[in-house]
Amino acid sequence: MDFKETTNDFIKQSKRVLKVAKKPDREEYLDFSKVTAIGIAIIGLIGFIIFIIAYLIGL
Repeated sequence: MDFKETTNDFIKQSKRVLKVAKKPDREEYLDFSKVTAIGIAIIGLIGFIIFIIAYLIGL
């Protein structure tokens, strides 16, 4: 494949993805935000627990 064919193929695939994609409604956006916030909180809690353990051990 040359550059022109590769570029045209990429453009066709991009158009297909954009046709299928849709903007999330308010409820879907809020659900996604809640899951993201919970994930960030869990990762932060794990990091905090590791920090406390390292502090108590004296590292």
